[in-house]
Amino acid sequence: MAKPDNRADNDVHLQEHINHTLAKLHAAEEYLNEHAEELSAKDKQDIETKNERRKESINAFISEKRDESQK
Repeated sequence: MAKPDNRADNDVHLQEHINHTLAKLHAAEEYLNEHAEELSAKDKQDIETKNERRKESINAFISEKRDESQK
């Protein structure tokens, strides 16, 4: 039997995702700043690329949170 669709706590879950992703983004930026000279060009690019995806995810979470608050 399928669970009923309960979206009452979506706002909370979305905020948790935003906070978690922001924490990962900042940790990666700090790591890059502290260890950039030790990393290969590929490793630096990989971290920067992943952070760009994180920023896109954060924007998507914020947009979804706005949509949820209007319902």
